[in-house]
Amino acid sequence: MRQFFAAKAEHPDVLLFFRMGDFYELFYDDARKAARLLDITLTQRGNSAGAPIPMAGVPYHAAEGYLARLVKLGESVAICEQIGDPALAKGLVERKVVRIVTPGTVTDEALLEERRDNLLLAISAGRTGYGLAWVDLTAGRFLLCEVATAEALAAELARLQPVETLVGEDVAWPNVVTSLPGLRKRAPWHFDGETGRRELCRFFGTRDLSGFGADGLALAIGAAGALLGYVEDTQKAALPHLTGLAAESAAETIALDAATRRNLELDWHASGNRDVTLLGVLDASVTPMGARLLHRWLNRPLRDRTVLRRRYHAIGALLGDAGERLRDELRGIGDLERILARVALRSARPRDLSTLRDGLARTPALRERLAGADSPLVDALLDHLGEHADTAAHLARAIVDLPPALQRDGGVIREGFDAELDELRQLSTNADRFLIDLEEREKAATGIATLKVGYNRVHGYYIEISKGQADKAPTHYTRRQTIKGAERYITEELKGFEDKVLSARERSLMRERALYEELLDLLGERLGALKSAAAAIAELDVLAALADRAHALDWSEPELVDAACIRIERGRHPVVEQVRDDPFEPNDLDLSDARRMLVVTGPNMGGKSTYMRQNALIVLLAHVGSYVPASRATIGTIDRIFTRIGAGDDLSRGQSTFMVEMSETANILHNATAHSLVLMDEIGRGTSTYDGLALAQACATHLAATNRAFTLFATHYFELTRLPEQYDAIANVHLDAVEYGDQLVFMHAVKDGPANRSFGLQVAALAGLPKPVIAEARRVLLALESGAHEVPAASAAATQAVASTPQLGLFAPPMPSPVEEALRAVDGDELSPRAALDLVYRLKKML
Repeated sequence: MRQFFAAKAEHPDVLLFFRMGDFYELFYDDARKAARLLDITLTQRGNSAGAPIPMAGVPYHAAEGYLARLVKLGESVAICEQIGDPALAKGLVERKVVRIVTPGTVTDEALLEERRDNLLLAISAGRTGYGLAWVDLTAGRFLLCEVATAEALAAELARLQPVETLVGEDVAWPNVVTSLPGLRKRAPWHFDGETGRRELCRFFGTRDLSGFGADGLALAIGAAGALLGYVEDTQKAALPHLTGLAAESAAETIALDAATRRNLELDWHASGNRDVTLLGVLDASVTPMGARLLHRWLNRPLRDRTVLRRRYHAIGALLGDAGERLRDELRGIGDLERILARVALRSARPRDLSTLRDGLARTPALRERLAGADSPLVDALLDHLGEHADTAAHLARAIVDLPPALQRDGGVIREGFDAELDELRQLSTNADRFLIDLEEREKAATGIATLKVGYNRVHGYYIEISKGQADKAPTHYTRRQTIKGAERYITEELKGFEDKVLSARERSLMRERALYEELLDLLGERLGALKSAAAAIAELDVLAALADRAHALDWSEPELVDAACIRIERGRHPVVEQVRDDPFEPNDLDLSDARRMLVVTGPNMGGKSTYMRQNALIVLLAHVGSYVPASRATIGTIDRIFTRIGAGDDLSRGQSTFMVEMSETANILHNATAHSLVLMDEIGRGTSTYDGLALAQACATHLAATNRAFTLFATHYFELTRLPEQYDAIANVHLDAVEYGDQLVFMHAVKDGPANRSFGLQVAALAGLPKPVIAEARRVLLALESGAHEVPAASAAATQAVASTPQLGLFAPPMPSPVEEALRAVDGDELSPRAALDLVYRLKKML
């Protein structure tokens, strides 16, 4: 218990797994907490100060599963191991904490989500903004950046989605930080910039950080120093796979704030169903490391057109059979990126090495599959892939085909790899045969038929002769033990065999462990080249996945131009098209320097939001380097994408729906430029009609005249359709719908000009509102349209009469009787539904 208290004093804020033989045990509050979180039995071990000591435990061999559950709950665990061999210890076995498992520093396969990055983040704050540094220990990536505002910080947090975050305890952090999972508060001096610079230079063995592009990033360097110290404290081991530091710049990417990422549903959907996100449609990768790279690409769209065009070219080279053959080879490659991280941390398991062996063995086949690819990017990736035939061959000679899960029980090293190990194994496995043969030989040599060869743990091996036959014992027999009725002897041959056999098993395991460590040493020497190969394989996987999507979904290569424009022909929403059963109606978009804003009108459920989102997603996909769901897309310079779509109360900050809406709108109006794409949906609907209309019109005119951003502005305020009369850069478009009888059909086609009715009551009827409610709404609407300031109460008969009156739309006048007659005639004819709707549409145009 003194050992436990000493270890716990060093790690008071984490659960302590204290090794006791075949169990990890927890005591006191740790035991109570673990019993609750893991649903294990809370018991007791001994007493302290007259009271029983609470204890809970988990088996050593099953600890990973329990650790995984704790890490997913955001808990950290210190692993206190027995040091040395308990059989050789005099008194208490020495114990010490060998590592601390935290959500952001886990590297064990069982504790990680396979297709998502596992990021540990540190944030420092200063007068000029915030510094961020993050590390992915499972891949050896160490990056940093700085942002100037809380809004930009929120955008970075939405992109990175860290599982654990370190912050200074002396800062009043915004809600977006305090609500992060796995938040750890540290002393302020951990984030000191100068201390961080010194520690980073020490770690990387450099005089300064200029080679990493980190000059001038004092806040980020302070965060990186805090991060490095935390990783070294928790891992308690060398980190050879962290070979450098990379600085990211906001100028390199298309900026997406947190609201935009949420509204465009890039990798998250409110339902929790990943399949209905853009990532769900896009992710056809076949390796876990490829899936993680695609996720990073999607969340960090680039502005570098050279990089993007190289990706388009590579996708074109991999379309069809070439890409599918490559994907067939990639399916046999495991998660080399994370395996190499475990090799660097010396925690790689036997099956990691066999997976690495099999993956490296496939690299010649990858080269063969890509031999005819006409792509500079693919050629560069093949160079990074390198040649690893000797490493694969060495692992093939060393590791058995199907190794056990753990190295501690042996059976990992292949027979024939090491002569000494083979001899030890033979001694261990053939001991019984040797003893049988020895017994037969000694019986024949002495003539004693009752002679036996035996073994006990106290005296070891012996030859046993009954007392009646003891006088026949040869002179070279040495008495070892006398028992009732028999004498036991030892010979030089048996003694030599005993010395070998008794230690053969232990020596075999020790030799195998040494050989395994030598394999890790060898791989560590080649770690840089192997990491480069893993990164190349991941990128090839992403490119092949994008080629598969382009081929299967009929996407086309976008064109990036310098002119100020976004022109999309027959564009489709990449997600909606896949999840709906009916054919998707493609639509065009034409924005240019002379046509900066489209005021989008039409009925609810008519497709306005889908139309706006699909165009933003097409622009974003083009800057990921992917083909896009359109027959043609020509895209000018874009710096940011903003969305103001939907809203809800933010109760944690005491903000109403309208306040959230105005905050997001303010962010757009302050930051949108002439190179930004802005989606604005139903601005002003959260307040009174006149206030809402005034705000919507003011925002629209500011975006068109001051920001001059490319804007899609959806609204139900029909007064805004007059804006094109005042501003040349604004145009009207609408989503079409057709009404026939009491049915409303959405055509989902975008047409020039404003909508002339909203079909609000018809949509309400489709939603299932009771018929009396719809009837009353129609009565009130008629009164309002007639100019009445107050709506008088109506009798039931009048209400029924209003309810039976046919209406084409909320703002449409009553139908002329000839049109009514034509519609009644259509009712009686054997027309197809489509023909009937076409006729209705033409009649409505006549009105």
